[in-house]
Amino acid sequence: MSEEHQIGLSVRGARKVYPGTLALDDVDFDVRLGAVNVLVGENGAGKSTLMKIIAGVEQLTAGEIRMNGEPVTFADTRAAARHGIGIVFQELNLFPNMTVAENIFIAREKTRGLVDIRAEDQRRAAAALMKRLEHDIPPDALVGELRIGEQQIVEIAKALAQDARILIMDEPTSALSASEVEILFRVITDLKKRGVGIVYISHRLEELIRIGDYITVLRDGRITGARSMNGVDVDWIVRSMIGASSKDYARVEDHAFGPELFRAEDICLPRKSGGYAVDHVSLSLRGGEIVGIYGLMGAGRSELFECIMAQHRHATGRFYVEGKLLDEPDVAGRIARGLALIPEDRKAEGLVQILSIRENMSLSSLGAFARGFHLSLKREREGVLSFVRDLAIKIASPENPVSSLSGGNQQKVVIGKALMTRPKILLMDEPSRGIDVGAKAEVFRMMRRLAAEGLGILFVTSDLEEVMALSDRIIVMSNGRITGEFDPAQADEAQIVAASAVGHAPAGHEEESRT
Repeated sequence: MSEEHQIGLSVRGARKVYPGTLALDDVDFDVRLGAVNVLVGENGAGKSTLMKIIAGVEQLTAGEIRMNGEPVTFADTRAAARHGIGIVFQELNLFPNMTVAENIFIAREKTRGLVDIRAEDQRRAAAALMKRLEHDIPPDALVGELRIGEQQIVEIAKALAQDARILIMDEPTSALSASEVEILFRVITDLKKRGVGIVYISHRLEELIRIGDYITVLRDGRITGARSMNGVDVDWIVRSMIGASSKDYARVEDHAFGPELFRAEDICLPRKSGGYAVDHVSLSLRGGEIVGIYGLMGAGRSELFECIMAQHRHATGRFYVEGKLLDEPDVAGRIARGLALIPEDRKAEGLVQILSIRENMSLSSLGAFARGFHLSLKREREGVLSFVRDLAIKIASPENPVSSLSGGNQQKVVIGKALMTRPKILLMDEPSRGIDVGAKAEVFRMMRRLAAEGLGILFVTSDLEEVMALSDRIIVMSNGRITGEFDPAQADEAQIVAASAVGHAPAGHEEESRT
């Protein structure tokens, strides 16, 4: 590795333990100044955890951070900022009811003494940052009224306003158009010339090769490769990300698939900024079949599920269940037709944290326990306990708050809530996210058992090994389109990764790029 770039920050022996999860295991990582330090790995590899530690959001369980050869500790993000560290988070961290200028300088306002905010100075500084980023977003515009790509630009401007010596960019291009990506790359080149060390995280592999000077690969919380970017190609990155070993998701005995249960035809979901979040997607699902949808952030997978569950009125296209048009206009109607969704974010979208386990599990199927205008609590409790036993959910009492359960058991409650509606088609968005290895294995065994019983399962995952091991058929999505379909028995992992990294088509060439 070249000594041309001075090391501005070093992480040594980093270890981060969460309950049931070892997120980082003896990680060494260097941030070189005046260079782009690429960090890559599959979802769950530990990238964001490492960056949160450097930015002061999380603290190490063991190990140390060193700057200028001296150990440092960041108790919070302000402490990290005082050491010249800024971060552009993967999830936008903006206030929609405040202006662009107010968001950029939040908690760092330009003031006259301790009395008054110099609003005009903030507006001028925000306008200068927008000019630097080659955007004409007005400083007084409300952030909530901006499209998502413009909000991403505001998030980047907020980090630039700190004059950081080390700037972490976690998926900074996920919401940007191709032209906006080019602008960002010009800004990064300028920052490098000023001696800023950039830590750059992205799933877009060609993008990493183009912009990076050094690369570090994480897999399951460990470093599997670290070197100069010279000579690195996509195949090297894929091999370092995937590794030779695979997780053990043993298959049960094969079973015959039934007739077609579900079909989507030409589904489109327009973006506010133009183009499509879901771009002319068509697919089908048979009874007893598990179809895995693999893709990276921004691929349109979750948006497709939202369209299926009638959450976007302006989506176009047609759905069919057992050959009959699915035209129910709301979620309740879709559930009544045999569809059930297990959302990606179980805490925000799958559970009501202040309610009991019983109340959460029966929430989507209360009609089954109603007698006239009255709810039979006895029948509801018996129904819930039946699914608690079937799913092996570890609870002391169904009356305990659902927030008292572990992540794995909370996920099982969400699954139980979906299954209590007696679905024909189960949509599972990242079903193993945030749960430990044992809970994952139980969820996967349950998926196989349900499929063997004739249920059709569409599941979304960013974990390549999961999609390879669990799927009867693999569909790959990128930028809202289906970019590949594979038989897992014959599929090549590198081909699947390559299909998921397909970029946006050039303007005016969308039709030719669709598959």
